[in-house]
Amino acid sequence: MSDYDDLAERLEAIVADLDERQFDMLREAARERTGRPADDKRLTQARRSIEKAIHLLRDDRGRGDDD
Repeated sequence: MSDYDDLAERLEAIVADLDERQFDMLREAARERTGRPADDKRLTQARRSIEKAIHLLRDDRGRGDDD
């Protein structure tokens, strides 16, 4: 278990919020037949960055356990 699991969990909630907004945008675009929304790419990039942060916070390798 990482010392930063609480932060990782909060970031996971943000990822879920991004997913909801992105799906809502895509549903709206499909309904209106307007194609991929411009913000879809930006939200995807943000989601990936947050997922990387979650991985880094949960990764115990490389941590010194000399304490």
